[in-house]
Amino acid sequence: MRVDLLSREYPPEVYGGAGVHVEYLARELRRLVDVRVRCFGARRDERGVDAYRVPGGLETANPALQVLGVDLEMASACEGADLVHSHTWYANFAGHVAKLLYGVPHVVTTHSLEPLRPWKAEQLGGGYTLSGFAERTALLGADAVIAVSEGMRRDVLACYPEITPERVTVIHNGIDTEEYAPDHDSGVLLEHGIAPDRPYVVFVGRITRQKGLAHLLRAARSFPPEAQLVLCAGAPDTPEIAAEITGLVQELRARRAGVVWISEMLPRSQVIQILTHATVFVCPSVYEPMGIVNLEAMACETAVVATATGGIPEVVADGETGLLVPIDQGADGEPLDPEGFAAAIAERVGALLSDPPRAAAMGRAGRRRAVEHFSWPAIAARTQDLYNRLK
Repeated sequence: MRVDLLSREYPPEVYGGAGVHVEYLARELRRLVDVRVRCFGARRDERGVDAYRVPGGLETANPALQVLGVDLEMASACEGADLVHSHTWYANFAGHVAKLLYGVPHVVTTHSLEPLRPWKAEQLGGGYTLSGFAERTALLGADAVIAVSEGMRRDVLACYPEITPERVTVIHNGIDTEEYAPDHDSGVLLEHGIAPDRPYVVFVGRITRQKGLAHLLRAARSFPPEAQLVLCAGAPDTPEIAAEITGLVQELRARRAGVVWISEMLPRSQVIQILTHATVFVCPSVYEPMGIVNLEAMACETAVVATATGGIPEVVADGETGLLVPIDQGADGEPLDPEGFAAAIAERVGALLSDPPRAAAMGRAGRRRAVEHFSWPAIAARTQDLYNRLK
């Protein structure tokens, strides 16, 4: 069986959880089926991987229109596939067109849903309507939809009630626990100005409304003064959110020492070392269908404080591998009580900073959970089983 995986992201151009998912899923599926990867961006040297750039004439078009142009070229290249499997709205339309063109099954993995990300209108303008069109068209026409969590499955069925429940299967994201494992060296910390002898709280993620970084920065005003805050945060969605985060960081630095902001994309090995030495990893997301980054922190034996939203409660066992923060959300996804949300983050982070043995025990439990429940070989096997049912 030849399967064409369609994705915007693929190494080395990976900036989010969906790209990580496709990277490891492709690696494991290659042991089971003939896999071709089709992605966006610069030419890749890896065998069986083809990349596609924005077609001529669309270089100055709305970004969403550029995506659809790439999708058409990707769809054309799927001739000969037995099945196409697309990831995120960026590639969903390519999968839908390939299904229509070549009469093959189309599987969609939902890593997020456009109706639940209204802040993207700020980023894409009218292109947000196009992204929603592409996602809706693909999901309604797909032969099977994979949700990366039970929470994601509920969201799919709520946003798209036309989809019958039997078409939506839960297959969780995974983690490579051989790669993501504790690294007790400290050279990376010193290189980036992190004091190894002081406790610190770490955030890893893009600067987007979804990731809730502004809420963490407000919460950090109440962190114990001896604790450092390390932000591995870059790739802002818009100039407006970049300016907001910059202002909040400057304000926080005026209040306290030990605020380290690393804005460049770090190699994975460096992120692993930074995660390992942290006392607490914080995921303040307001929308997170699964949250691979929580698994990454857990695999590095780091306690997690995370929002109890989406699929996060399926990953972070409250009171065992970390602490969950309740959130009441408005129609825009933001907390109805932002001050209360920030205070709840600060309270839980402070509880773990003040009790290092408890935080360490949660870190060890987190790694055990990651190893036992979220292995990529098992995820690939479940994915292949789904493919076989569609033949």
